[in-house]
Amino acid sequence: MNKNIGRLAMRREGNFWNAYYAMPDTMEGAVLLGSIGIVFVSGGEYQQRRKEAFMAFMQDCVSDILEDQIGTRPEWPDEAHPAPESERSGHG
Repeated sequence: MNKNIGRLAMRREGNFWNAYYAMPDTMEGAVLLGSIGIVFVSGGEYQQRRKEAFMAFMQDCVSDILEDQIGTRPEWPDEAHPAPESERSGHG
């Protein structure tokens, strides 16, 4: 059964890259899970590895939340999905 009961939303906000647990179609009520300075995750090879490690850690945190709530860990897609148009930079 494939239920979309929440998602990991990654957002660049100022000097930080923030990870949120959010409902499928909104950021309203989103829970901030963690932040990392953008300087540490943008740039070269080491920054890319840090970015991937941070995302994996945040996915693991969301998996813990969902396992606690519904009794099973989610399956994550191999690729990130783009944010809904309404959540992209320059939109309300």
